[in-house]
Amino acid sequence: MADPTEPIAQPAPTAPAAPAALIRALEERAFNAWPAHQTVFHRGWVFRLSGGYTKRANSVNALVPGAPFDGVREAAAALYARHGLPAVFRISPLAPPEADAELADAGYAHFDPSVVLYRPLAPGSVERSEGPQALVSTSPSDTWLEGFATANGVAPHHRRLHQRMLESIAHPAAYALLLDQGYGVGFGLAVLERGSVGLFDLAVASTHRGGGRGRALVQALLHWAVQAGATSAYLQVRAHNDAALRLYEGMGFRAAYEYHYRVPG
Repeated sequence: MADPTEPIAQPAPTAPAAPAALIRALEERAFNAWPAHQTVFHRGWVFRLSGGYTKRANSVNALVPGAPFDGVREAAAALYARHGLPAVFRISPLAPPEADAELADAGYAHFDPSVVLYRPLAPGSVERSEGPQALVSTSPSDTWLEGFATANGVAPHHRRLHQRMLESIAHPAAYALLLDQGYGVGFGLAVLERGSVGLFDLAVASTHRGGGRGRALVQALLHWAVQAGATSAYLQVRAHNDAALRLYEGMGFRAAYEYHYRVPG
């Protein structure tokens, strides 16, 4: 999922959080699925740095439920400043309430509320799309890389960094590609770890949206995952993206927990 560029002023409605054990398991999988260029561990928190490409790979995250926050804000600000980056915090249910309160008091703005969706998978539970058909491969083709970068407006100086991050994925991965007259118009990434598949980088070129293309990408990746032994799936979506939420909920996904970012004012 590509990061948005516009802040959202109001928090989204709060959804019930899943058990802490499930949240931590999904958080760990998501960190592994989208590996940061550099990772620093700090008293139950992880500082992720990747040259500023995407918030999730350049943010501070709680690893241990209720990890103490005293001194974390200052340590993060110093480390990220050393690398020429702002200290962005991603606040999941693993973070203690005082972390969000302290950041708010320090002038960090609430940004990009998102929802992690989750669903079980069973053999034969996912059929291939009856509409557009996505090609699935275990490595990104040049068409996938170029098309994804174009569809998401990835700056030229970040494209090589994006490719290196993909090359760093240690677990089995699959890349879905939708073509239109030989050109890539739909893209998706799936990473399988410990029986659960995460879906990332789901994107359809703006001039080709509609017609079931988003559903085709998800179905193709879930079909690959079931064939590879996955028993559950998860993905992340912006809380105010009503169209995407309707699509995923119609495909059996349900809200597991929410998170948001705190960015320096």
